[in-house]
Amino acid sequence: MPLPLICTDARFAEHAQQLATHYGFIASEQMPESGCALQLGEAGLALLTLGRNMPGPVQVDFVSGAADWRRKHGGGRGQGVAKACGLKGGAVPYVLDATAGLGRDAFVLAGLGCRVDMLERSPIAAALLEDGLQRGLQAPDVAPVIARMRLYYGTSLDLLDNWTGERPQVIYLDPMFPEKAKSALSKKDMQAFQSVVGADLDADALLGPARALAQSRVAVKRPRHAPWLAAQKPSFSLDGDSVRFDIYLPLPPLS
Repeated sequence: MPLPLICTDARFAEHAQQLATHYGFIASEQMPESGCALQLGEAGLALLTLGRNMPGPVQVDFVSGAADWRRKHGGGRGQGVAKACGLKGGAVPYVLDATAGLGRDAFVLAGLGCRVDMLERSPIAAALLEDGLQRGLQAPDVAPVIARMRLYYGTSLDLLDNWTGERPQVIYLDPMFPEKAKSALSKKDMQAFQSVVGADLDADALLGPARALAQSRVAVKRPRHAPWLAAQKPSFSLDGDSVRFDIYLPLPPLS
């Protein structure tokens, strides 16, 4: 069922209607008492989980908070995602993030100089990400990073199979899977986000098209003890404390 989108400031009413039309939300003037809803106001777009004792809102913020701290102090090219995508020496590959989510790893890569195209199938995640990108462009120190990021809304399988632009050097996959009951999935707000957006049930099917399109490598982010994507052994892996990155070489071209 489409989420309601409530605009709390008349100045953004037209934009709210545009979002509702583009992403299939239901523009509403009244906040429901329970469930989830999107709220648009002066502070931007946020996903709310309604009711008592619910987690806080989910919003994409590239200007402050965790994203800004990671940009300034996160370890630069020493970060796992940077190593996995081949950022060594002076390399700044063109990266296609086929499971963009809220754009966190894409922002890290763009902050390190990469041009990053992002694919996102969920209308909720895509709308939140679009809003975060637009607000980031208004911040002078972040705008040059955001300028290297571009969002495509649609199913990754379709977009990968029908990609007509420049071939990316690296394709990055970080699929969201159903979490176990005692999972350590960060915070309650992110658990709420996943429950609304849902898992990437077609994740296994992405590996083949990604390897066919990438020029250099496909990097897959996984929980450290999770099975290989599509049960395919990677060329090599980079292990972290809680995650690992499986690296796959491109498929040879069809003769």
